[in-house]
Amino acid sequence: MDVTDVELRHLRAFTAVARHRSFSRAAGELLITQPALSRTIAQLEGKLSVRLLDRSSRHVELTETGAQFLVHAERVLATMDEALASVSRRVTLRLGFSWLLPDPWAQQTVSSFEKTTGASVVLTRTDDPLQALRRHTVDIAFVRGDVETPSGARAVRLADEPRIAVCSEHCDLARMDHLAWSDVRHWPLVVNTVSGTTGPWSWPADLRPAQIIETANYDEWLETVATGRGIGIVPEVARRRTRHPALRFVPLTGAPPSPVSLIHRQDAPQRTLIRQFLDAALWGSTP
Repeated sequence: MDVTDVELRHLRAFTAVARHRSFSRAAGELLITQPALSRTIAQLEGKLSVRLLDRSSRHVELTETGAQFLVHAERVLATMDEALASVSRRVTLRLGFSWLLPDPWAQQTVSSFEKTTGASVVLTRTDDPLQALRRHTVDIAFVRGDVETPSGARAVRLADEPRIAVCSEHCDLARMDHLAWSDVRHWPLVVNTVSGTTGPWSWPADLRPAQIIETANYDEWLETVATGRGIGIVPEVARRRTRHPALRFVPLTGAPPSPVSLIHRQDAPQRTLIRQFLDAALWGSTP
């Protein structure tokens, strides 16, 4: 008897057939074909040099040895599942973002991922998510705007966010009912150079705003706009999520949408978890 090559897949296949008393129903549960399941059971019986199942055209029954083996196989699988669950609860996936994760996408995605995998998501606020990805301090970068995907990384586009204008409550723009994208050039524009979605690069050279005020992160950008030094252009999520008494939001017409992407390294050690997070992120909802 050579039991050294008995694998968990053999035990899971055997217990499924024993539970259903049917190869077809067990194959359906395991999401494999019936011939593949039959081969797996035959391999297990060959390794153990015993017959575990009595087969006929109508039914499947456990042999006396099979019934005894089933008790131990279920115990082994239960112990293994418990061990895996214990480990998965300690596994984390780090999601890097610069400002304002969209709702309800973020809450739905994290909840679905954690429920499905047993792992947890650590939300990491960083001024430059791509730089954090390069330094391996996050596993996935949530990125807004058109950015160059780093070498060795892959970008998955989630959605496009509409843009909106924002200004100080004392700005003349605050009394207008809308602002055209083509008219932004007539206003001083406050730009977040690290994680902003709108800047001089957003227009052809001859249509760019004449005055640019640069900031290095979202908080600096927000307060610079609030003090009236210029106007800002931001994804519309900011209107729902930003509570600042000195700011006013103005509809922006004719503006191209701002892309939203998840970027991850293709050689990341947690590739399986990343793939599962992407599945949760893309399933049923968009930012």
